[in-house]
Amino acid sequence: MGKDKTSGSVARVQEALRALGLDDSITTFDKSTRTAEEAAAAIGCTVAQICKSMVFRGTESGRAILILASGVNRVSETRAAEAVGENLERPDAAFVRQETGFAIGGVAPIGHLKPLPLFIDEDLLQYEVVWAAAGAPTAVFSVDPRVLSEKVGGVIAGIT
Repeated sequence: MGKDKTSGSVARVQEALRALGLDDSITTFDKSTRTAEEAAAAIGCTVAQICKSMVFRGTESGRAILILASGVNRVSETRAAEAVGENLERPDAAFVRQETGFAIGGVAPIGHLKPLPLFIDEDLLQYEVVWAAAGAPTAVFSVDPRVLSEKVGGVIAGIT
């Protein structure tokens, strides 16, 4: 476990944390934290404390929408669509990178290339600290999910 300030994507997340007035500590690992299970094992927390970042595309608007879900939950596309206000589809990896600036497995909840609507799984609020991707599949940061929601204007929703 160490600090990584070299990757452009990781640096962008660190700058976004700083701009939001949050702790800008990012932890990197020698092994992958791409999946919720891998991240929890590396960090030493429960899988439920891992924020899965999932990018969807609105079928009517074509816009990217980011959903953060607890690592143990499966997002209900029906409930997520109700929260968002339009039907959703899963985009390809190129769309995710184009809209967020991150590759799948490293999509952070902040530091995107353009502003994205953010919906946060209400189940994450049961934890004082959750862990999210920090721009690379080996980098994470910790945050209070309520504070994150307040700072970025995230919508808390029942999406699972």
